[in-house]
Amino acid sequence: MSKIFVAYWSGTGNTEKMAEAVAEGIRESGSEAECRGISATSVDEALRYDAVALGCPSMGAEVLEEGEMEPFVEEFCQKANGKKVGLFGSYGWGDGEWMRNWAVRMRDCGCALLNDGLIAHETPNDGVIAECKSFGKALADFAK
Repeated sequence: MSKIFVAYWSGTGNTEKMAEAVAEGIRESGSEAECRGISATSVDEALRYDAVALGCPSMGAEVLEEGEMEPFVEEFCQKANGKKVGLFGSYGWGDGEWMRNWAVRMRDCGCALLNDGLIAHETPNDGVIAECKSFGKALADFAK
């Protein structure tokens, strides 16, 4: 059974809802999931798990949140070579460029990505929540 850490930053609650659904999908697959806001964890703790799901909304000019998430991702990249990772987040404008850039960045630092990330426009509806659960199940399978 895989153990997966779901760490996220959420300003409006949209990415938090996605994180909870990702964790639920992981648990439905029979794996263990720990789900926490980014301020309540450390990179070293996250790296003890078989895989890590990272969630962050698009901010400003389609970038990661700069106060907590960006420093976490920077440190994660320095230590996570070979780690299996899934990325997710919500956005309100743009076309998802922040997620494409984030995926490239994670691959460049040696992470094995599940896919190019899961994004949701604005508040996740029932269909997006179902996608998040499927994403969690796929990450659990990927982590084996």
